[in-house]
Amino acid sequence: MAILRNVHEVSVTEAARRGVAGIVSDAENGAMIVVTRRHEPVAAVVGYARLAELEQAEEDLRDLALVMARAATDTGERIPFEDAMKAFGLTKESLEAHPDEDDRW
Repeated sequence: MAILRNVHEVSVTEAARRGVAGIVSDAENGAMIVVTRRHEPVAAVVGYARLAELEQAEEDLRDLALVMARAATDTGERIPFEDAMKAFGLTKESLEAHPDEDDRW
């Protein structure tokens, strides 16, 4: 549980006794609750703001990993975009026909 700070552990039994409202109230106030069964973590309840922070951190780490991988493997050689598309069997038309990620929803 090193990735979580200020964690409050509660058993499933205690969580059931306190009820959803009590657990959610604690999470809204910044507590991170780990629900355990037989002393093993089975669920976590965090406030929405903290969840957003964790998701942003995940995105930032993914970007950093890509930058570091690129820096470690960059030979300085560049390939024209058209050659890269050809290597993957793509054409300009096939890319234009592919829906944008935002358009799928």
